[in-house]
Amino acid sequence: MMVNGYYLNNELTDFNIVPDKDGCLTANRVQAGKRPRSSMSPTIVWSPNGHVRLAVGAAGGPTIPAQVLKTIIGVIDWHLSAQQAIALPVLLAPGTDTVYVERGTYLEAMMPQLEKLGHQVKAIPPGYKANAIEWVDGRWAGGADPRSEGAAVSQ
Repeated sequence: MMVNGYYLNNELTDFNIVPDKDGCLTANRVQAGKRPRSSMSPTIVWSPNGHVRLAVGAAGGPTIPAQVLKTIIGVIDWHLSAQQAIALPVLLAPGTDTVYVERGTYLEAMMPQLEKLGHQVKAIPPGYKANAIEWVDGRWAGGADPRSEGAAVSQ
């Protein structure tokens, strides 16, 4: 729903609906001033010169932080393009006892080693939807998740 140029989104489903457990307040309870984890998207990264270097966002509820962070690390630390960073496979440990690796990628080869470390590991089908735009050589270049619909454009 759009109101006065703003999209309204009911993200209350990303909060813990039960505010306490065994008499203790839960970490992700609905509370004034709190934001759900999906509000981490989009994320804007500034360069040292004060110019926007990268903006990245994703859809997918609990997978959003992993998708966004993977892209930022790929661009900033590994010097990949936004497109290359978004295309990297996803390894996800959402705070449960299970580690998820993207099915059909080289990450599946890590599963036995992760299990030896005591993790429950599952390969899951790719259902990711990250998009980004980055400032490169004086122009904007887009990146779109190859596992999803959409296409990247550049200036």
